Amino acid sequence: MTRTPLLEVEHLTMRFGGLVAIDDVSFSCAAHEITAIIGPNGAGKTTVFNCLTGFYKPSVGRLTLHGRDKDHLLERMEGFRIARVAGIARTFQNIRLFAGMTLLENLLVAQHNQLMAASFFSISGLLGLPRYRKAEREAIDAARYWLDRIGLLAAADNTAASLPYGDQRRLEIARAMCTKPRLLCLDEPAAGLNPMESARLNDFLVSLRRDHDTSILLIEHDMSVVMAISDHIVVLDYGRKIAEGAPSAIRENPEVIRAYLGADDDETLPGAPP
Repeated sequence: MTRTPLLEVEHLTMRFGGLVAIDDVSFSCAAHEITAIIGPNGAGKTTVFNCLTGFYKPSVGRLTLHGRDKDHLLERMEGFRIARVAGIARTFQNIRLFAGMTLLENLLVAQHNQLMAASFFSISGLLGLPRYRKAEREAIDAARYWLDRIGLLAAADNTAASLPYGDQRRLEIARAMCTKPRLLCLDEPAAGLNPMESARLNDFLVSLRRDHDTSILLIEHDMSVVMAISDHIVVLDYGRKIAEGAPSAIRENPEVIRAYLGADDDETLPGAPP
């Protein structure tokens, strides 16, 4: 089946002085697919994310997000425009919720841009004009919708800090979804989760692909998550791409097995079915 690219990464290179963190990496993410970037610690996975989302400007390379009306060259865009105009949202390895805010408030903060635009940058909001009141109702409805999707609507007025760790992970993804992203970048979403929580996360991510116009690019060390939900996998090692393909091909790739285990070819990838 032909993959329709949503994101194309071409010859991405990122240097920090004499250190080459990413070395001529190319891959694509297809629309309506879950693409995983995997590799040992230090392989350059988060550096790729940071280039895609504007935290770093690549030393070399073209990063193209194909839009509905126009293509976006991410390497030329400021970080806030990548989120607002191109439609890329991300989460981080370490949870970055507003711990003292309620769950509902955390999701409303994600919709700040559209609320500010509806208020003409505060004027309509201060005057309580109909345009702003409508946008505010829609933002609250969206927040409540996502809280319901993650099973936390009853806790909407609780603080984010009061949630168990696994619920905080899902709340962070729900907050990103409030921005209506076309590409959702998740940096180790299963980190610290127990097997039951990981299975619940798998179901949630698959539902995002199925029910919303959102493609997912994720970094993950948990191979039980990667192999269960990914349509396409990119493997990095020491900043270079060593393999790319469907989970079935990656699972049996000798170079991938060696990178993970330093093992003979008859070993199996961690977390993969025997």
